Amino acid sequence: MTLRIGVDVGGTFTDFVLVDEAEGRVLTGKRLTTPDDPGRAMLDGIARLLDEATRGIGAVRQVVHGTTLVTNTVIERKGARIGFITTRGFRDNLEMGREMRYDLYDLALEKPQPLAPRPRRHVVTERLDATGRVLKPLDEAEARSAARALKAQQVEAVAVCLLHSYLDPTHERRVGEILAEELPGVPVTLSSDVAPEIREYERANTACVNAYVQPLMDRYLARLEEELRRRGMDAPLHLMLSAGGIATVRHARRHPVQLIESGPAAGALAAMHVGRASGLADMISFDMGGTTAKMCLIEGGEAEHASTFEAARVRRFKKGSGLPLKVPVIDLIEIGAGGGSIAAVNAMGLLTVGPDSAGSVPGPVCYGRGGTHPTVTDADLLLGYLSPDYFLGGEMGLDRAAVERAVQEKLAGPLGMSVLEVAAGIHAVVNENMAAATRMYIAEKGRDPRRYALLAFGGAGPVHAYGLAKLLKLSRIVVPAGAGVASALGFLVAAPAIDLVRSGIRRLSAVDWDEVGRHFEAMEAEARALLVEAGAAPGDVTFRRSADMRFVGQGFDIPVPLPGRLDAEAVQSAFLDAYQRLFDRRIEGLPSEVLSWRLHATASRPEIPATLSARQPGDPRKGTREAWFPGVGLTPTAVYDRYRLAHGITYPGPAVVEERESTTVIGPDASFTLDAQGNLVISIEG
Repeated sequence: MTLRIGVDVGGTFTDFVLVDEAEGRVLTGKRLTTPDDPGRAMLDGIARLLDEATRGIGAVRQVVHGTTLVTNTVIERKGARIGFITTRGFRDNLEMGREMRYDLYDLALEKPQPLAPRPRRHVVTERLDATGRVLKPLDEAEARSAARALKAQQVEAVAVCLLHSYLDPTHERRVGEILAEELPGVPVTLSSDVAPEIREYERANTACVNAYVQPLMDRYLARLEEELRRRGMDAPLHLMLSAGGIATVRHARRHPVQLIESGPAAGALAAMHVGRASGLADMISFDMGGTTAKMCLIEGGEAEHASTFEAARVRRFKKGSGLPLKVPVIDLIEIGAGGGSIAAVNAMGLLTVGPDSAGSVPGPVCYGRGGTHPTVTDADLLLGYLSPDYFLGGEMGLDRAAVERAVQEKLAGPLGMSVLEVAAGIHAVVNENMAAATRMYIAEKGRDPRRYALLAFGGAGPVHAYGLAKLLKLSRIVVPAGAGVASALGFLVAAPAIDLVRSGIRRLSAVDWDEVGRHFEAMEAEARALLVEAGAAPGDVTFRRSADMRFVGQGFDIPVPLPGRLDAEAVQSAFLDAYQRLFDRRIEGLPSEVLSWRLHATASRPEIPATLSARQPGDPRKGTREAWFPGVGLTPTAVYDRYRLAHGITYPGPAVVEERESTTVIGPDASFTLDAQGNLVISIEG
């Protein structure tokens, strides 16, 4: 059993990477996603990879899977019929939210609708204060009455969020027991299990999202695991968590909300892996697929983490318009810019691109699968970046004539422009959208993008990396081997990892450090047990401690890495250091407080071969075709076969480098070479 397989189910394509540890080789694959049954494309792709490897499924040691199923279910509102139980007086917490408007000037502002509508929200009498002291005991008769009401409403899952239950979950657990008695077989999510930390609105939303997707994910993962077993796989199926760790199917079925960003997290892990192998510590990870583009800042070889995430935004990329969740995630941004992003003419007669996507069904016009609206991929075909005969290594032909007709009818005619001008406009608009989002993301961190190399991957990332780098004034682009399936590679370089938290506001001067020590000891024991279940050796678990802190009187907190010595002086110094890094000022003499203590536990990262394939013999030059570049227009452009490029030779632009799952575009003011790890390294002049 020497094979490991990573599978990333995206909105347009499902990506595969197979690592053969015995022979030191890596195979890749890509298939159109089957949105009606995501597992179908996954199973078919695994079967094909095993055929290419001439190995049976019995040789598989591990499958690591990431999916957009959780986030898509919440966005599309196709989850379970859920009920909600909370403390009396807090029934409308889910609708009141933070009482803030995400757009001050929109008189018709639309807020995200709660997943549990008001008729299915019930209250019980009980109350804890902010220190965890019981003010009112739980009225069990009311809890039982609420459970029976939910049964009559035929709910498929229930979320429970009682006030301050992160301090003492006793009442929540008793409500959970009563629900289990009255609604046997109906899954129950307790907020103290999925998000045991401060902030009621976020904790309640997290519990609701978990309950909303749990029946669907439970069925999906059970079927998938059963089918893999039926086909002969006697190996564990693991799931990628949003924070970049991997977990067992059992954990994922209990806490599916933690999978909400599993695919993007894998891309960031792949970028860190490539950076470590290539000696790149500071990068902007740029992952552009068929539906979205993801950007992640990597400094010192590591991506930052965040403890909150916003799901199902009413305005998809407008901060504050979604459901805020208390879920640990890798800190990145997503925008509606992918190969399938649809171009249109708006009411003002202007060209727009995205965020709506053609996905895999019907897909871009050039796929010939029923798509009628021109997309970014269609524009890239017209501009000469993509070959109509070598898409997916020649497995999927692209219909250029259909694209020309669609662009003329939908865009060029109404705009009074030529088809080529519109295609160039689509390419420019999507690049500008990504550049603007990246500038804002990096500026919020107080960084200068020019300091970083751009690491580009995803099916569309290498096509747009040159244009994006020019807009960000970057001079170096790195495109890893197998760039089109890099997220799937990220699954195979991820270590088993888990994040745990204990909450309770305390002024730093009043913290009981013995109690804090006991909290961390308990979290470490829990984390070690979970990681051993996921395949880690008991002695191969390391811990990183941090705290959420703020000055007394502030409304929001910052993450603070904790020193080895836990006392007021050392932790205050760590807080001031973190505050200075973020805000470039150090405020001495003000009291601070801790909101939560956090533990990140991880095992060792698995090793994989440094390169995905050996160089194939032959001339790398495939020929020449015309491609369009800003300021130059259509110009003869060299086309290269990536698999035949020789290490250490510098090739001039303009050029297009083709591989099976992606294409890299190099402008006329740039050159490129292949480094020792098999990465394309592009240098832009000036």
